[in-house]
Amino acid sequence: MSKGNQLKRLVLTSTMLAGLAVGAAPAFAQQCDITVGVVMELTGPAGEYGKAGAKSVEMAFRDFNEAGGVDGCKLVMDTRDSQSQGNVAVDQATQLVNIKKVPVIIGGIISSVSIPILTSVTAPAGVVQVSPASSSPTLTALGREGKTNGVFFRTITSDALQGTAAAKYALDQGMKKIAIIHVNNDFGNNLMQEFTAAYTKLGGTITSTTPYNEKQASYSSEASVAMEGEPDALYLISTPVDGATIARAWVSGGGVQKFLFNDGMNSKDFIASVGPQYLNEAYGTSSGTTPTASTEYFNANYADFSGGIEPSAPAADRSYDAGAIVALAIAKAGKADKDAIKAAIPEVTAPGGTPIYAGKAEFEKALGLLKDGKPIKYEGVIGPVSFDQYGDITGPFRLWKITDGEVTTIGQMESETVAEIKASLAK
Repeated sequence: MSKGNQLKRLVLTSTMLAGLAVGAAPAFAQQCDITVGVVMELTGPAGEYGKAGAKSVEMAFRDFNEAGGVDGCKLVMDTRDSQSQGNVAVDQATQLVNIKKVPVIIGGIISSVSIPILTSVTAPAGVVQVSPASSSPTLTALGREGKTNGVFFRTITSDALQGTAAAKYALDQGMKKIAIIHVNNDFGNNLMQEFTAAYTKLGGTITSTTPYNEKQASYSSEASVAMEGEPDALYLISTPVDGATIARAWVSGGGVQKFLFNDGMNSKDFIASVGPQYLNEAYGTSSGTTPTASTEYFNANYADFSGGIEPSAPAADRSYDAGAIVALAIAKAGKADKDAIKAAIPEVTAPGGTPIYAGKAEFEKALGLLKDGKPIKYEGVIGPVSFDQYGDITGPFRLWKITDGEVTTIGQMESETVAEIKASLAK
């Protein structure tokens, strides 16, 4: 072979190798991606919550990845629809844990989804689970009983406190005799019980308590039963889709147009479906927020990112926080290891660290501090978040009212105040 041919062959081989190297780069990047499981209620009665929540987690991961990710590796979501059903959620979570080998699952939104995921999948497997919006006291009880394996965290306050806050708020609004219609699941039963205990001890009268099963075409019979005893208001513990059907049955049956709602019912779709003209005496409580720079960032950017979902959508704010906390914990752990991530979650929210807020610039700052071995404290869209030994947070309760189709905040009840009321009623 001539020297000229040898040179041509060398150049051709070098070019091919360079091409292979360039072609391999995306594959290598994909190999180092860290997959996080997301089980959300994208359809079914809680579909409005889950759609907003999934978009919020996506936004948090977008911000984190643009900030540098985990040593250049990206967080990716494997999102599954629970269909608002516990058995479906368990199937999806099992696939994520056993087949995809995810170290973390974010979800569910409602307690009747989160609890079976926890007891059947994540706790036995030791996989971290962060729920943005499941508020059932059962989740705390499972922690106290040692049944969560320490893997469960949530960015919402427990209904053990919300029931008391709602009872005080109802009486402050002149609701002396109240009927309750509640969804017949863990969330609805617990909130009903907590509310009833506080409301009656504070001097209110429960005229009737009516459970309902989800996804029924009509709730006229439940509404009729609840009207007996001539209540001066209805406490509806529900989700937006079924809640709208129940509220319409209540109004068309001649029920008094004064309502108390649980968190998550401050939904534009719910208000439009019922008719805003019937809801001018509608009040509600939600796990509240203490505004931070994260709140400002989220409120200014979420609607554009989500394609028009409002930042006030149920579960949107606290779902961003769930995503951000998971991302920062994985960065601190430095790897997709479930035990390291479990240990890191309380550490990235612990007092004493440098405050970190939402958004790319803040996450870049956080990643630099973590690389230097310095502590950080994420202060979220819902406010500063710290977890206790059971994965619970404390925070204020937002007191709101619907006026002319708009939800407005008219007050706030601090968690310390609620705890004091609850303690005084236990004496």
